[in-house]
Amino acid sequence: MAESVTISEVAPRDGLQSIGPFVPTERKIAMVRALYEAGVRRMEVGSFVSPRHVPQMADTAEVLAAAKALPGLECTVLVPNRKGFDLAMAAGADRLGFFMSVTESHNRANLNRGRAESLAELSELVREGGRQGVAMRFNLSCAFHCPFEGVVPVRDALDVIEQVFALDLGMEIGVADTTGNAAPDQVGELFRHTVASWENPWAYHGHDTYGMGVANALAAYQAGVRVFDGAAGGLGGCPFAPGATGNTATEDLVWMFHRMGAETGVDFDRLLLAADLCASVPGGTPGGHLRQVPAVRPQRAAA
Repeated sequence: MAESVTISEVAPRDGLQSIGPFVPTERKIAMVRALYEAGVRRMEVGSFVSPRHVPQMADTAEVLAAAKALPGLECTVLVPNRKGFDLAMAAGADRLGFFMSVTESHNRANLNRGRAESLAELSELVREGGRQGVAMRFNLSCAFHCPFEGVVPVRDALDVIEQVFALDLGMEIGVADTTGNAAPDQVGELFRHTVASWENPWAYHGHDTYGMGVANALAAYQAGVRVFDGAAGGLGGCPFAPGATGNTATEDLVWMFHRMGAETGVDFDRLLLAADLCASVPGGTPGGHLRQVPAVRPQRAAA
């Protein structure tokens, strides 16, 4: 029996958050609907963050409302603090994504606080979310490389992961290569340790800045990870990680998994159309590889 993996689409959130010109709400909703039509059933649709710091996410409530009208779509929103948590709960998000950084420097740049303070506040919010029955995910940014501190030793990343796991919060933990600087051996080593040490659902969030996005995802898969973030069209980048470019393209991940015989539930041909739509967002910097391969578009090539 073929393995199955879960694709968590992040183009409507991570794919757009670094774009300067505001993307109209209708365009964001069109992206969500096109990805849904391709079979995506788990999606980050936005984040309840300060519109002053990330103005692109100011319409998250409207995008979330439209996404929730699509049957069977699990809608995730990122929340950095109590205010974001309250807004997300009031808006009816299906899953809350909490986040902090493995490195102190990036955590202060991204969240304007130290790691200890972030972990203390987020752990309380996670427990409250658990009492209210909402699904959750705890994301750790810069687990492999930091734009301010350089390569993160695996042992240092594991120390932070252990602190999160010691809280016994009982939720999915996402480990992120925020700058796209990770190498497959580093990714494989970290996840082999986590999967062997802690019985917990793990997710991998990769970027393709250095062309290692698919290779790093494969290393995570071989280590036992089964949830993968991707952004259709290869959009993305962290506004607080200088030099970080797009997320690993969803279409590249799906093609790899299908080629390996792993099920994703995604229709590849429809995904390519959705990826084209995402890649054409004004102000975005698309990436990925499969959209440029003529052989994957036989009908268009024939035309």
